[in-house]
Amino acid sequence: HLSLMGRARQGNDIVVASIFVNPTQFGPKEDLDRYPRDAEGDRKKCESAGVDVLFMPEAKEMYPDKPSVFVCVEGISDILEGAIRPGHFRGVATVVAKLFSIVKPHAAYFGQKDFQQCAVIGRMVMGLNLDVEVIVLPTMREADGLAMSSRNSYLDPEQRQKAVCLFRALAAGEELIKSGVREPDKVKQKMRAILGQEKGVEIDYVEVADPDRLAPLEKLGGRTVLLVAVRLGSTRLIDNL
Repeated sequence: HLSLMGRARQGNDIVVASIFVNPTQFGPKEDLDRYPRDAEGDRKKCESAGVDVLFMPEAKEMYPDKPSVFVCVEGISDILEGAIRPGHFRGVATVVAKLFSIVKPHAAYFGQKDFQQCAVIGRMVMGLNLDVEVIVLPTMREADGLAMSSRNSYLDPEQRQKAVCLFRALAAGEELIKSGVREPDKVKQKMRAILGQEKGVEIDYVEVADPDRLAPLEKLGGRTVLLVAVRLGSTRLIDNL
């Protein structure tokens, strides 16, 4: 997130950052209550990144009444993450639409790690003719390739070592494609095999998809996104290339 703020600082006169753990995008059995929060630490980090305005509303400010108005982006919200987390992207699209309405930014910066979220927001902006440019920046990674994520803090040392298998699987899939493999199933088999080498890693999905529609590809040749999601203990991790 600090890298997004830094890029925003480079290209804009005023930078606004929002920090809000949005209850409408968490399912009833998900980690809303234990999701990492560090208000004072986050405030200092935002200040160090050159943020001008920090927007940190309470849930009752964003949702003074029981939510009854939602933004639904059909077609790409009920697959992959949306299939496993029903209603998640409805909550995401709704809170981002509210944020855009409150702040009225010229540009909004998101990280590619949440690839499907970026696709949903991009589709929402086009579908509602919102006057904001959505800018997606590359995933920030640890030295061993693990995508940076708030949920990495849930991992114990052994799980943290195993979690690198996501990036290894994605890199192997990329290598196969660049070597000339054109059958998505072969790529998925290779990625699944690498994930399966780590005991305790439960695969939610491995997909080779069209980056715009997120639909599975029948043959490779153009732009492609590789997506993986796994459970490691009680922690869910996602990544993509």
